[in-house]
Amino acid sequence: MALYLGCPMWGLKTWVGHFFPKGTKPKDFLATYSRRLNAVEGNTTFYALPDADTIARWRDATPPGFQFCLKVPRSISHHKRLRRCEADTAAFADRLRLLGERRGPAFLQLPPSFDAAHLDALSAWLAAWPADLQLAVEPRHADFFGVAEADFDALLRQSGVARCTFDTAPLFSAPPSSPEVAEAQARKPRLPMRATRTAAFAFVRYVGHPDLAANRAWLAEWASRVANWLAGDEDVYFLCHHPDDTYAPVLARLFYDFVRERLRTLPPLPDWGDGNLAAQPGLFRA
Repeated sequence: MALYLGCPMWGLKTWVGHFFPKGTKPKDFLATYSRRLNAVEGNTTFYALPDADTIARWRDATPPGFQFCLKVPRSISHHKRLRRCEADTAAFADRLRLLGERRGPAFLQLPPSFDAAHLDALSAWLAAWPADLQLAVEPRHADFFGVAEADFDALLRQSGVARCTFDTAPLFSAPPSSPEVAEAQARKPRLPMRATRTAAFAFVRYVGHPDLAANRAWLAEWASRVANWLAGDEDVYFLCHHPDDTYAPVLARLFYDFVRERLRTLPPLPDWGDGNLAAQPGLFRA
């Protein structure tokens, strides 16, 4: 079993002097990030497919055990809506294989309008998805949290694909008190949280409350669930978002500390030196 913990990206300038040491240059962001956390949600591939040399540089900048969870390009998921996209899918799969052991599950985010009527397109696309590549699928239509939920979950189980758990409840429990929070609430779906397991690994995206300390109860609950999965010898990918992702690493460390309280066999996170972003005193006290 392994816990892969990360953020939505590997480099923010606002991390320098906090999560990253003072003076860290953008060219060193990935290498620095990958020695503090062991996974990342690679959203860049949603917008454009990097060339093979770029993928190789990503791979070579990171240590053994690090995992890239790259997002399926929107040309496949949103523009072609999983139909007549064989060449695009093959090209993406080829890039994933270039990551070698740094390859985590790919991540397919379905469009908000992708409803039960399109389930056959997902079924056909999953049937052609390479068996050697792990995949998680995130639904964003109410059908898959209601009338078509059982069929959707059964398809994922049959395909050996994880249902991505997208927990936005902490975000939506906050008032839109800043432009960052209002924007995050406008972009993220307000749908029920599902911890349904359909594969041999779990894939969780957590979107935090803007007040860091307010996340403690949600993260403690998640830590109990994840500790049970890990104790069952299952891998877990847990990716922390925040309306201001400057603070995403804080959520990751807090979550990890909660998991370690429940599963003492986990090693401590690497020391972040002067960069723990501990702007709220006492945040990490039990």
